[in-house]
Amino acid sequence: MSVSRCRLLTYSNCDTIPVGGGYPSKGRSKAWSVVTMGSPFICEALLQETVNGKVRCLTCERRCLLSDRQVGWCRTRQNRSGTIYTLIYGLVSSLSCNPIEKKPLHHFYPGSAALTVGSLSCNFACPWCQNYRISKAKPDGGRYMSPQEFISTAIDLGCQGTSISFNEPTLSLEWALEVFPLARQVGLYNTFVSNGYMTLAALDLLVEAGLDGINVDVKGDAKAVHRHCQANVEAVWRNCRRARELGVWVELTTLVIPGVNDDEMCLGGIAHRIMAELGPETPWHVSRYHPAYQFTAPPTPAAALERARKIGQQMGLHFVYLGNVPGHPGENTFCPNCGATLVKRGVLRLHRNDVTPDGRCPHCGQEVAGKAWHWTG
Repeated sequence: MSVSRCRLLTYSNCDTIPVGGGYPSKGRSKAWSVVTMGSPFICEALLQETVNGKVRCLTCERRCLLSDRQVGWCRTRQNRSGTIYTLIYGLVSSLSCNPIEKKPLHHFYPGSAALTVGSLSCNFACPWCQNYRISKAKPDGGRYMSPQEFISTAIDLGCQGTSISFNEPTLSLEWALEVFPLARQVGLYNTFVSNGYMTLAALDLLVEAGLDGINVDVKGDAKAVHRHCQANVEAVWRNCRRARELGVWVELTTLVIPGVNDDEMCLGGIAHRIMAELGPETPWHVSRYHPAYQFTAPPTPAAALERARKIGQQMGLHFVYLGNVPGHPGENTFCPNCGATLVKRGVLRLHRNDVTPDGRCPHCGQEVAGKAWHWTG
């Protein structure tokens, strides 16, 4: 295993340290450089290219082309003398041990706990962001946590996995690429909760490093995502397909927002694409919105979520869940064949799991897609 970059960042007095190899990725021979510049949060970004005297960031699909000293759209990457650096390596804004059901990931290691970490900023413009205090914050110092410390903390707290979440985890790419192999070495799984707007190169590196599961937030149709998030939803769908092809467990979430994405055409379009591009067994979570940040529309009525769930079921999806409505039966998993209640949940926690160890309904034998239904074995 290569020498940890963050260890060098923490203990070196040098300004620039070449790291022989860094995280090994296919087709990549250039060594990483770690630059402290007086801060443990600053190191050379992995994915970048020079274009006519500027440098293009290749971490997310914004692909920002930066002049010297210019900061990217996300505010976490900066061109410094012809090289892009991340400004948030190991920067922790939030840390908690959460049930995997909170991601939400309902068909992935049910009942397990993931040490969940967030940093700062985002690459989307959502005006309703529920985590706006960190996603809209400018990176400006904070707590530093090395990958080794993060994994040690996960073990000490009795967690079964890791999750990079709260703000957009793609912005912590370089840190995640060190966390994931360390987690795998000690038997922990790795997850992302993401808007899905990373480049294919970033996604491939994450999977290669050990990404096991991802919940992708599909904000709406092309019009809604362009207007409110200033992004192209096609890149999100492409990454969902790619992650699934690479063996990552994929679940999708749509925060249903009145006047944004709650009409039948938009919800039906999302359900149709899940069905056609990811398969009927892919879980879809339709979650309740509450007013936050710059958005003042009233909270989503439970009836609107029930209608969204019905739309998904009529489209042929096997597992459509209601989110942010505590105690609603839509939190539970039902057999798509016989209708039996297989998994009972409440307040984002597992209460009962009757899926067989080989992933089937105990009543009719129907296969129930998922990963590690009985990880405690």
